[in-house]
Amino acid sequence: MHIHDLHPWDVSPAEAIRLQEQLRGQVVAENHLGDLRTVAGVDVAVTGDVARAAVVVLRYPELDLLEVACAPGPTGMVGAGERPVVFPYIPGLLAFREAPAILAACADLRVEPDLFLFNGHGLAHPRRMGLACHMGLCLDKPAVGCAKSRLCGEHGELPPDAGTWVPLHDGPETIGAVLRTRLGAAPVYVSVGHKVDLPSAVRAVLATVRGHRLPEPCRLAHRAASESGR
Repeated sequence: MHIHDLHPWDVSPAEAIRLQEQLRGQVVAENHLGDLRTVAGVDVAVTGDVARAAVVVLRYPELDLLEVACAPGPTGMVGAGERPVVFPYIPGLLAFREAPAILAACADLRVEPDLFLFNGHGLAHPRRMGLACHMGLCLDKPAVGCAKSRLCGEHGELPPDAGTWVPLHDGPETIGAVLRTRLGAAPVYVSVGHKVDLPSAVRAVLATVRGHRLPEPCRLAHRAASESGR
């Protein structure tokens, strides 16, 4: 699939922040989802100085596996979704650490997904430019962030029932949703990445949950990225 080359990735942290502030105005927080037939989950595993991305494409709504693009395994060779890590670990700037591997794996896809679910944040980010926003712009595709931990914002009490959610606020702004995907399980933090609105993002995550805390595309991508480095 086509990748939009927005900027270099080998930049300083200060330049990375400047790029986030420059690009955030391009994020579209309106629903552009058409007929949803395929959904992709994206995750990255970092081992030492190598990032291994996995993109898992499933048929929707059945969630049958269609394609996996990721590192080929423990052969010592750099695979489609493998890239050396050149950017330090800095919360809020993970896109600059993980994006080269993600985009390399996406470029190798034969099936072009209608929607991407990222294991990370979208607008629920201090500069409203999390991984799902950044990758949504690079791919020019609808994207949703689905993170396991909160980066910023506050929220009210969340009921224990599966499918319940409360808004995540940063001051007067709603930046995401705190969503319970399984009875009694810890919530996930859902936010707009690109070309979706928040209700659509929440519905997409719930529609792809299959008995686990994470939606099935993200869960399978996490497993594929982790196993590719063994």
